[in-house]
Amino acid sequence: MAAVLSLPGGTRDASELVEALLVAAQARDTTAPQLAARWRKLADDIGDALDALPPPR
Repeated sequence: MAAVLSLPGGTRDASELVEALLVAAQARDTTAPQLAARWRKLADDIGDALDALPPPR
C-alpha cells in the first residue's frame, strides 16, 4: 500500500520522523520488542523512500 505524506518541512521533517521512530524503537526494545521491530521497519521504509527521491536542484 502506498501513502502520500505531506510535511511542511519536506524531507527534513521526514528525516526527523525516521530518527524519532528509531529512538522510540530503542526505548521499547525490552518492553515491547514486536512494536520496536515494527517501528524500525517503518523507519527503514521511510528512509528508503527518501533515498529514492531525486536530489534537490
